[in-house]
Amino acid sequence: MRKESILKNKRRNYFIDKRFQSNFIFRFSLLVAVGGILTIALLYLLAGQSTTVTIIDSRVVVKTTADFILPILIQTVAIVTILVGLATAFVTLFISHRIAGPMYRFKRVIQQLIEGDFSAEFNIRSRDQLREIADLLNAMIRANKLELTKIRAQAILLKAKVESIPEKDLPQHLHGVLHDAKRLALDLETTIRFFKI
Repeated sequence: MRKESILKNKRRNYFIDKRFQSNFIFRFSLLVAVGGILTIALLYLLAGQSTTVTIIDSRVVVKTTADFILPILIQTVAIVTILVGLATAFVTLFISHRIAGPMYRFKRVIQQLIEGDFSAEFNIRSRDQLREIADLLNAMIRANKLELTKIRAQAILLKAKVESIPEKDLPQHLHGVLHDAKRLALDLETTIRFFKI
């Protein structure tokens, strides 16, 4: 039983909101790439004022240190950028998953509230982000359910009281008022029935 519950709460699809998560991953990966390019540029500039003497094929070659280390630097930074970029994409996928999942649930619960359905609460996994907002949303739903329950009971009571007034005992000029009151009580009851609590 507990195992079924754990499996039920585990999301299998890690791309819940593909656009949000793809942008999230792209931006962090771009940051890694920009960091690699800046590293190459900065080391090239800093090494440009020194010279290096080396022997290549029995010849003595004098180059600026920047020109000497540039090919090695580009290869090293390219490999590190690719590895860190892949690791960043992997990590940000899981981080964005913990944000996108609750955001998906927020959209669904808010849509239910728009449709007048206050019967369900907002549930997210304990490790997901936005837990405090979920708790606040649940508190709001519970408070509104309580108030809607009171309004529904009062609307039913009002309708019953208005309908219990005998029309024949009223003066003629109040017949229209009673008719309007009955219609309004019925409208109020119909309106409050829109909400599922």
